[in-house]
Amino acid sequence: MKINELFLSLQGEGHFTGTAALFLRFAGCNLSCPFCDTLHTPFTEYTEAQLIGAVLELSAGVRHIVITGGEPSLQLTDSFVDLLHQHGFFVQVETNGTHELPAKVDWSTCSPKANGTVVLTRINEIKLLFDGSEPTLHQGLQADEYRLQPLDTGNAERNNEITEKTINYILTHPQWKLSLQTHKILSIQ
Repeated sequence: MKINELFLSLQGEGHFTGTAALFLRFAGCNLSCPFCDTLHTPFTEYTEAQLIGAVLELSAGVRHIVITGGEPSLQLTDSFVDLLHQHGFFVQVETNGTHELPAKVDWSTCSPKANGTVVLTRINEIKLLFDGSEPTLHQGLQADEYRLQPLDTGNAERNNEITEKTINYILTHPQWKLSLQTHKILSIQ
């Protein structure tokens, strides 16, 4: 397995915002999104046994793991999810939805992208990056929760405009909830 990074922090987005979590970032992605804020190309190669050892060593008793990327569905296996469960972990996966996920994932967050075809049909949480235009990428997906996250353009003035549009959209479309990148606000990893 090609792992970009493994670190302990707080979940900064979506349903589990503020939850202590171990983050496992897989290297590589099948999409090339121009707004991607994650450098996910460098990696260290692990066997599943080595990786579970590293996870247990770093977890400090935290049993919520967020598996992300790049795109984790390109490498995540049923056997590794089973290993995590054997050690008491709650397994959350953040995906672009272009590949199936292992069956026993506890929570799936899908953030569909315009340059990818979503193959998932049922997930726990949809998280759309919102730029102010009508959101359509979630059509055909069924979810327990719907979240809009203002797109971070790197420009403070534009970001403020997008955040205001996001709030206004949610006020008139109450199935959506706001997701902020609180880890960026708090300047944590």
